[in-house]
Amino acid sequence: MTRLSLNQWTTRHWSVAEAVDGCARHGVPAIGLWREKVAEHGLAATAKLVRDAGLRVSSLCRGGFLTGDTWPRDNREAIDEAAELGAACLVMVVGGLPGVTPGGPPGPRASRDLAGARRRVAEALAALVPYAAERGVRLALEPLHPMYCADRAVLSTLKQALDLAEPYPAERVGVVVDTFHVWWDPEAPAQIARAGDRIASYQVCDQIHPLPADALLGRGIMGDGVIGFGPLTEAVRDAGYTGDVEVEIFNADVWAADPDEVLATVRARFDSLVRPALG
Repeated sequence: MTRLSLNQWTTRHWSVAEAVDGCARHGVPAIGLWREKVAEHGLAATAKLVRDAGLRVSSLCRGGFLTGDTWPRDNREAIDEAAELGAACLVMVVGGLPGVTPGGPPGPRASRDLAGARRRVAEALAALVPYAAERGVRLALEPLHPMYCADRAVLSTLKQALDLAEPYPAERVGVVVDTFHVWWDPEAPAQIARAGDRIASYQVCDQIHPLPADALLGRGIMGDGVIGFGPLTEAVRDAGYTGDVEVEIFNADVWAADPDEVLATVRARFDSLVRPALG
């Protein structure tokens, strides 16, 4: 289990302290933190708690939403928090079309200019990279499944994310490979190979079928859905990624279950479905 990381949203109802304690009790050596939870516990207090427990911070989620008007301050704060926590990367969910609220209908001024939204992302990234570099923080662009293009991420494929990252050093701008978001893409294996040392985070979960009414909650524990983890994990391994593997699940039934039971199941499924392909 030396590379397993619990993304905090998998056990959403656990506080930072409970999640850190859970990782320690279950022998999970790393944790992916969420800014909301960190704010509740306190930034300095979280950094100390994680450090004292001997855990790594595999990622901080999230920065991004670069297509709107409020991104500069929020993202600089996120970068500062990632630096304080010693996070391996700051996950960037880049944002959807301007004026489209996540999970809601388009507003009266919603944009339909997809190409323009992508240009906004590129311009914002150019402004943020120097700030992140000064603080030693790696930005990790996460492409999301195309069904989230309108409201959460105008980056839908690894190819798009890599094209956007390419002008910058790999240690400054990387990409997230998330099985839920890329498993469907016939170009994923080739793009994972292309990514190489730009892979900043490997996140795993399943896609349950049929999807629930709220597709955001369509992630399941590995083995509960339709994704084959062997080929994707082997591709990530062969690309040279040696970092933590985060289990990140958004699922109402998982959240309602006993977090200790969830974490025990995550460990078992990771051991049987993901770890063998890591080599």
